Order: sequence, then C-alpha cells, then structure tokens
Amino acid sequence: MTKTPAPARPGISMEAAQRRRARLSEQMRVGKMTRTLVTPEGAAIRLKLASVTERAGALFIDLAIQWAVMAAMWIGFVYLAASIGFGRMNVAFAFLLVFHFVLRNFYFIFFEIGQKAATPGKRALGLRVASRDGGRLTADAVLARNFMREVEIGLPLQFLFMGGDQVGAWIALLGLVWSSVFMLFPLFNKDQMRVGDLLAGTWVIKAPKAQLMPDIVSTVTSPELGSRFAFTPQQADAYGIHELHVLEDVLRQSSPEIKQQVATRIRTKVGWERGTGETDLAFLEAYYAALRKRLEQRMLLGERKSDKYDVGR
Repeated sequence: MTKTPAPARPGISMEAAQRRRARLSEQMRVGKMTRTLVTPEGAAIRLKLASVTERAGALFIDLAIQWAVMAAMWIGFVYLAASIGFGRMNVAFAFLLVFHFVLRNFYFIFFEIGQKAATPGKRALGLRVASRDGGRLTADAVLARNFMREVEIGLPLQFLFMGGDQVGAWIALLGLVWSSVFMLFPLFNKDQMRVGDLLAGTWVIKAPKAQLMPDIVSTVTSPELGSRFAFTPQQADAYGIHELHVLEDVLRQSSPEIKQQVATRIRTKVGWERGTGETDLAFLEAYYAALRKRLEQRMLLGERKSDKYDVGR
C-alpha cells in the first residue's frame, strides 16, 4: 500500500523566512546608527551616524590631499633651490615649514567651520559634522574637536616611533598603550564618537543631498492661497537655508503634533496672526514656498543666508 504524502504545513516558506530575518537584521543594524535630533525650531529629525569605516575613509582621503599638497610644495622648493642656489634658501625653507604647520593643524578647521561643515574627504563620502543639540555648529566646537586630533593620532604615532634604550622602549610601549585609548575611543561608544566629538558636543553624520520638494511649492501657487498667505520680505528673511531644509523634513515626514509645534514657533517669530480656518499644514507649506522664493532671490543678488543667525548680510 502506497503511503500518501502529508500535506504541506501552513506558514511561510524557508526562503521567505530567511529574507524576513535578513530584512529585520538590516533594520536593526541601521537603527543602531540612527539618532533623533530635535532642532531649536522643535522639529525632530532622524539622522544616520557615520560608521567608523566611513570616518576612517574620509580621514585617509584628507591625509592624501595634505600629502599631495606638501609633495607639490617640496617639488617646487627643490626647483627653486636649483635655480637660485641652495645657499639662499633659508627664508624659503622657513616658509615651507610654516606652511606645513598651517596645513597640518588648520586644514580640518578651515573646511569644517565653513558652510558645508565637512572636509573634502567627508564630502566625498557624504558626511558632515553636526551639533548634537540641534543648534548651529560653532567655531568653538570645531576648534575643540580638531585640536584633540593631535592627542588622538599624533601622540600614539610619537610613542610608536620613539627609540632609545630598554627603559625608553618600555616607556614608549606604556605610552603607546595609554594613548591608544584616545585613538580607539570610537570603537567603544555607541555613537562612535572621537574624544574630540565628546568634548565639542558634535556628531559626524551621513548627509545625503536633499532634493527640494516641488509638490510643496505647487500647493500654494493658486491666486487664492497666494493672497491669503502674503508674507512680507522681513517675515521671509527670518530664516535661512538650514531652516528651509528643516521645514522640508517637517513637511515630508513629521507627525501632526510636530507640524503644530513648528507652525506655532514660526508664527511667533515672524509675527503672523492665525486666520480663521487656517490649518498648520497650509501655513507651513505657504511659508516654505515664501522662504524658498526669498532665498532664491537673495542668491541671485549674491547674498547667501545660511541660517537664522546670519544677520546683516
């Protein structure tokens, strides 16, 4: 008698279960690197932290750029010495040493204190420096995080190449072990911060290029809404490019409660009286369009307002 095979058990297939586990694993991995930042405007924005590998890659790119610049300077120095004679190269050599000092110590500060808050290496990998309190990245924070780099990287390298007798070798080894704590600090905290980031109150985050939302602008192009939300240039000048991007994120992915809080803050700051039947969403969409239009007009005149703190430009 032939045995009838048992019917297949109900449920998901093995392949589907594996895909589901892989998807959940990826979500957990991404979630561990995601943080919620609340801006001074009250908007909650989800940010993805840069990994140790990404930060190391950006550092290597920046160091390669520094080495390339210094190599070009040394080549120029050799050609200059050959043309005017090595006996009169003291001033040129002193200038070269000063240039090397400035390049080594102020390269990162120069780029991170600018509008992009990122060195060429960070920009190549889509990274930038951000303040952990959601405010503006200050010069003090940039200086603090970058001056600590000498302790985090320079000090271990000095101990690594330190020579001497047996006692000196043991001192160098102990110094290397002690200073390596600073170098390896990103591996032992969940935010993968350097000691410099901890002191300066900063993060290094993924900063993908944000595209402005044309559908938001299209909702306020009708004459009726245009006359209802007629913002003055002074009201539109209250914020800058940073707040425009924050407002875009609020309109795209925030909850109604967050939209209400942000709308209330903007109304208070620009002195806007809420009209009858005016919704928070309609107000935010209208102000987004007015702010974007005003910033574009200023850009045509060569004026760039990075955020609400830029006054008198």
